[in-house]
Amino acid sequence: MAIGVVGLTIGLALGGVVLLGALGFVLQRTVDTEAFRTADAVALLAAEDALPDPLPVAGGQVRVQVVDGQGRIRAASIDADRLVPMVRPERLHRDGRQRLEVPAERVGLNGPVRVVAVPAGTAADPLTVLVARSMADVRHSTHVVRTILLVAFPLLVAVLAAVAWRVVGATLRPVEALRRGAEEITGRAGTGRLPVPASADEIHRLAVTLNGMLGRLESARVRQRAFVSDAAHELRSPLANIRTELEVAQRLADQTDWTAVTANLLADTDRLSRLVDDLLLLARLDETPPTRGTGPVELGALLAEVAARYPSPPVRVTPPAGPLWTIGTVDELRRVLANLVDNAVRHARGDVVLAAEATSTAAGSGVGAYHLVTVTDDGPGVPVADRERVFDRFTRLDDGRARDDGGAGLGLAIVRELVRRAGGSITLTDAPEQRGLRVCLLLPAVPAGDAHLSTARDADRPPLIHQ
Repeated sequence: MAIGVVGLTIGLALGGVVLLGALGFVLQRTVDTEAFRTADAVALLAAEDALPDPLPVAGGQVRVQVVDGQGRIRAASIDADRLVPMVRPERLHRDGRQRLEVPAERVGLNGPVRVVAVPAGTAADPLTVLVARSMADVRHSTHVVRTILLVAFPLLVAVLAAVAWRVVGATLRPVEALRRGAEEITGRAGTGRLPVPASADEIHRLAVTLNGMLGRLESARVRQRAFVSDAAHELRSPLANIRTELEVAQRLADQTDWTAVTANLLADTDRLSRLVDDLLLLARLDETPPTRGTGPVELGALLAEVAARYPSPPVRVTPPAGPLWTIGTVDELRRVLANLVDNAVRHARGDVVLAAEATSTAAGSGVGAYHLVTVTDDGPGVPVADRERVFDRFTRLDDGRARDDGGAGLGLAIVRELVRRAGGSITLTDAPEQRGLRVCLLLPAVPAGDAHLSTARDADRPPLIHQ
């Protein structure tokens, strides 16, 4: 605020100086113009040898003399000196118009005095017309303006400073309210919100944006707390099992079947390892931006590779009619299919079918083309109301919890994140013509020509799918 007032003061001071200079220049030019007009009229009379005596002039602040080459006065106005010229002869130039300053006492006017000289007469009898005009009126006008500026300038600065203080204060008041609101927001439980001003301006939009950001941060904090709580709960179960096994074995050392204890501890350790690996993978997916694949992946070969890990039956593969290429990271896509097949095998009664086919969201065009990958089982399925919830982290339906097969409810959450990174989508539907569940994956399609071209370029590199 102080800097603004100082800047305003300097600007007004410079403006006042410029105003005084411009006013003095304009008034002086006006005096010179009127004097030259009078001199030109007298010079015209001299050229016609019709000089009256005395010379007619208007106003009492003007003196006119006509002098010859020797400085003698040929004619003069009624108030002008007829013996002494207003300008010494040596200061005059016979070949041009001049503007001169002379002492006031030499002319008999209130000073300062401005004199203009205009050549007249003929070559044989050169004359010079001298017109003197007092600058007292110009000086008085400039002095009045200067006095007005000196009196009005401090008042004007004070008024403008007060107005600026009120305006800036009113403008910054919502900002101060935002600052106080931000200062009151702490890390304790509860959602903090900033006050939103009623005015529909930039500060209002800033407050709305900041409140939206705070809301997203609060949601992220709630999710993080729930995630940490669920992770701690899931980690506590295998640790409690391990501790119980060890305490019982320690008390009954002579009667302990160490082979069985070792097997149980290894099972719990494997469960811990899987849970930690899944948590680390989710943390990495949350922190790193999606990277759309390292190259083309052939879905038919990938389905066959994943299905080869399971006995047939229950896992069968319906091979596609031709090669189906998609862009993605082969390890991530393999993890997606492996998680889905694990869930299907765990719940299936006797049959799991993997299939892939070409589809397109824009029929007849290559824009928006996708490949559909399905994993179908004949198990109990998932209720429609729970088909979105099962993708949340640490979510297990009652059936999954009762089985206590070691799952932590992270498999489908990992699948959804990996599918999103690949640019696809995943949905759950009813299995056709049988009781069960079908998982539908839509993955971006790569035209066969582009896939073969990319494969030819990467012929010297290791294959994307390792059998």
